[in-house]
Amino acid sequence: MTLPDQLAGGVQVVYEDADLLVLDKPAGLLCVPGRGPDKQDCLSARAQQRWPGALIVHRLDQATSGLVLMARHIDAQRQLSHAFAERQVHKRYQAVVQGLLYSADRCWNEIELPIAADWERRPLRVVDAAKGKPSLTRWRLLAQDEAAFSSRVELEPVTGRTHQLRVHLAAIGHPILGDALYADETARQKTPRLLLHACVLEFVHPRHRAPCRFESAPGF
Repeated sequence: MTLPDQLAGGVQVVYEDADLLVLDKPAGLLCVPGRGPDKQDCLSARAQQRWPGALIVHRLDQATSGLVLMARHIDAQRQLSHAFAERQVHKRYQAVVQGLLYSADRCWNEIELPIAADWERRPLRVVDAAKGKPSLTRWRLLAQDEAAFSSRVELEPVTGRTHQLRVHLAAIGHPILGDALYADETARQKTPRLLLHACVLEFVHPRHRAPCRFESAPGF
């Protein structure tokens, strides 16, 4: 393990060892290359410059900041990918949403709405009772800002659908501020970036099987 430092473009190295990396991705950076020469700069490419052979295990949306887990070799990638598929990796996010959410004693609440691809407006997703896949998000209130008419929430995606947190919060009338895809104009214009940050990662280490927990405070 080395002390935290940075890659190019403000990517924070939270942890590294012979098997895995935990990186803190800034908002606006792709996790993997996109289509076209202007979309080749990404988290995986920057990581591979320092750690040749580093492999993506999961992704965050380009607009989302926070913790991303990568593998240093194929065996670690297989084990960690299996852990994600079996819901053995626990993730938590923080977000600031439009409006004042209420929750008794700040307990955990659930949003359970099926999500499907919106094929006519790709890459958008939509709540669809007929074609959607079961999707579950847990949330709890952290703080309210009455002056700004917003709420800070902690989020736990139990399932891992594309855009799940963004779709679910918009569906209950509290879109994430700065969300260019799912928020209304008022919520989009309140901030220049999406206020969604992956702040906690918990998993079992693929080699020595010790529990690992990493945290990153949101920059908003």
